[in-house]
Amino acid sequence: MEQELKHQEDQPEQAGTAGAMSMDALSEEELSISEPRRGQLREGVVMEVRDSGLIVDINSKLDGFVPLSDLQEMGESPEAYSVGQTVPVVVTRPRTSEGNVLLSIAQARMQEDWLRAEQMRQEETLYETVVEEANRGGLTVRFGRLRGFVPMSQLIGFSRINQPAERHRRLRSMVGKEIMLKVIEVDRRRRRLILSQLAAAKEWRAARRKRLLEELEAGQVRTGRISQITSFGLFVNLGGLDGLVHVSELSWGRIENPAEVYRIGQRIKVKVLSVDKERQRIALSIKALTPDPWESADERYHVGDLVEGKVSQMADFGVFVELEPGIEGLLHNSELISPEQREELAIGVPVLVKIIRVEPEKRRIGLSARQVSLDEWERWHAEHAPQQPQAEAPVEETAAAPEASEEPAEQPAEQPAEAEESADTAEASA
Repeated sequence: MEQELKHQEDQPEQAGTAGAMSMDALSEEELSISEPRRGQLREGVVMEVRDSGLIVDINSKLDGFVPLSDLQEMGESPEAYSVGQTVPVVVTRPRTSEGNVLLSIAQARMQEDWLRAEQMRQEETLYETVVEEANRGGLTVRFGRLRGFVPMSQLIGFSRINQPAERHRRLRSMVGKEIMLKVIEVDRRRRRLILSQLAAAKEWRAARRKRLLEELEAGQVRTGRISQITSFGLFVNLGGLDGLVHVSELSWGRIENPAEVYRIGQRIKVKVLSVDKERQRIALSIKALTPDPWESADERYHVGDLVEGKVSQMADFGVFVELEPGIEGLLHNSELISPEQREELAIGVPVLVKIIRVEPEKRRIGLSARQVSLDEWERWHAEHAPQQPQAEAPVEETAAAPEASEEPAEQPAEQPAEAEESADTAEASA
């Protein structure tokens, strides 16, 4: 076939003459044969393995030859190859004195690495490799058969190090370690390949955010770290994205200042409430991980029970009293002992009240201080007062009795009649 083609090229084409081969008669294989050019990257097939090198078919009129020295440059020998194996080659000399095309597998692999580096730069893909050396400017790494450079300015954490000696120590400590990099500059002519750890970290975080958004669904329970605390809630990092736990979702009870309860870096479990993939917003909740106390409120609170709570909020029409985290009752102004009692109450102050209404379906509990009789007040405090040592009981009891609750303490000698009248009214209404 080769001699036939050579003979045809030596004879000028004469269209229309008898016996001349038309273009239509040429096979696809014959048309694909092209003259090799210096520096051209081709794909060849090993035809013969010799001690001196490899004979390679590169679909040319001449056989290609890969010398032993080229294989040794890669630390290989001809025995590492087999007949029929496909190999990348670069044309280093289109025609030698022996009538062959001189080829290089080593250069082909390097050229492939340059092409791969350029492709990775365009596609912004990440590359993981081992640090080979460190110098004052940064790190050198292996990229296939190429050597890439990572400047110190492209390494994570070095911008905060001011001492040169500490920088050099950190650089040397990274030799032999695997790092994730991103190709940011490829200049084959200047043999310049620059990579960045900072850009890789940014790309990696972006990939994690994208993957996390695809995985997150409402109702999932996740563990994250608190990244920021504000007056309106917590930002929790879930591993690439921050979600917000609004202050109303921190607890069933009231939390006025989240910073008093949580700290930055703290690991917490949260429940996903909603995911806005377009705006990359995630709503989280901590209180949703525990039962709603109102669902079982009617099991713990009954009309006529005496309970002690703490004032949680002051309103024009009354006072809200927290009975437990998440359960608040309303002490209406009309159910206060007297107008003066309202002036004495403040947020956080304990107050003894009677339950006069329970509506868990409406999340309401009605309270009254006016309907607590003097006898009920004394019995309750006798049952709930802390136990004192026997020898000191009389002294402590006498001194502490007025302080047990602010309401009785405000009633001097003339008040019992008023209290008894309130008690009678309450019993009559009952």
